[in-house]
Amino acid sequence: MSAPKCRLCGSDLTQTFVDLGMSPPCESYLGADQLDRGETFYPLHVRICSSCLLVQLPAYLAGEDIFSHYAYFSSYSDSWVAHAKRYVDAAVDRLGLDEDSFVVEVASNDGYLLQHVRDLGIRRLGIEPAANIAEVARAKGIDTVCEFLGEATGTEVAAAHGKADLVAANNVFAHVPDIVDFSKGLRALLKDDGTLTIEIPHLLRLIEDRLYDTIYHEHYSYLSLITTQRVLREAGLTVVDVEELSTHGGSLRTWSMPTESATAPSERVAKVLRDEQAAGLDTVEGHAGFSAVVSAARDDLVEFLIAARRDGRTVAGYGAPGKGNTLLNHAGIRQDLLGYTVDRSTFKQGMFLPGTHIPIHAPEKLAETRPDYILILPWNLREEISAQLEYTREWGAKLVVPLPRLEVF
Repeated sequence: MSAPKCRLCGSDLTQTFVDLGMSPPCESYLGADQLDRGETFYPLHVRICSSCLLVQLPAYLAGEDIFSHYAYFSSYSDSWVAHAKRYVDAAVDRLGLDEDSFVVEVASNDGYLLQHVRDLGIRRLGIEPAANIAEVARAKGIDTVCEFLGEATGTEVAAAHGKADLVAANNVFAHVPDIVDFSKGLRALLKDDGTLTIEIPHLLRLIEDRLYDTIYHEHYSYLSLITTQRVLREAGLTVVDVEELSTHGGSLRTWSMPTESATAPSERVAKVLRDEQAAGLDTVEGHAGFSAVVSAARDDLVEFLIAARRDGRTVAGYGAPGKGNTLLNHAGIRQDLLGYTVDRSTFKQGMFLPGTHIPIHAPEKLAETRPDYILILPWNLREEISAQLEYTREWGAKLVVPLPRLEVF
């Protein structure tokens, strides 16, 4: 059997980063009528390219099969909407944007970010491939093109709407199978002196903090600043600044410009590159050992849930995120260890988690059943969710996060 090819440089992918076995697509929630039917599981075998060092999951599933109709609505997270507003305010101030400017967001979801651009009176456009989500954004007054971005689409959109002063691509860069064509699409949208910002979960933090639940089929690439620079260079873009963010357990926000007009990279770029080199991310060998770390994190969670059951304690989940489905399927957790989970998204309520078939209820279910422990599956929103669950102290419930370290509080 021939090896898969690197999506950046075309080399054979022969080196394993981590193999999580087989799992269903993380957003393929099931209705009650689907529980007795077969489900398709795909490999979660992540490789590292020995030539360019891009850590990647082969495209076992096409982007069109995942994102054309999507279950994730960004606006259900209050903290994520607030994060977007802070970004917009900072970018407007930094770049001097005004009512004559033009902002484009790629993978604009339900308008969670561009609504803040709208409120400032700045012209805006979203590009969002999921038709069901694009419709929600349009209802908020966010003009949205329902397409997947590539060089051809970017060129067409720029011809129809003009080129942008600012293009934002938040938590989408890892979600595209053809990352070079996507990057060329970003360049096509951008003015020659414009700015591109990209937010990505940082591979360095994924490794250091055991964040393996962020590996799923819609995350095709796992990026360091080293590899991000290499990808963008293929599209004529240069990273000029970078911010380290706390989101998703540790992310990077890169600021890039067309290479012909790019300013000199900031000291923050040099600092992150030094950190990555110190951790060994400039070598294949520096990426070794993650499988053992993953096994330890899985064992911690399973041992806790088994001990709770033996002690006669009940455990419910909070949230039904894609990352939770990776975690639960890899650990083999079913309803005997986690009775149900709850989610604020009405789209998910009444459905069942893929693979595990754990039911999803409205948050009110917690007060009805009063579980002893509540496992927060979107652990990256720990502070927001902890505040929402303050009322569970009435019956002495304790909250649990599985990662970066299992913690009961």
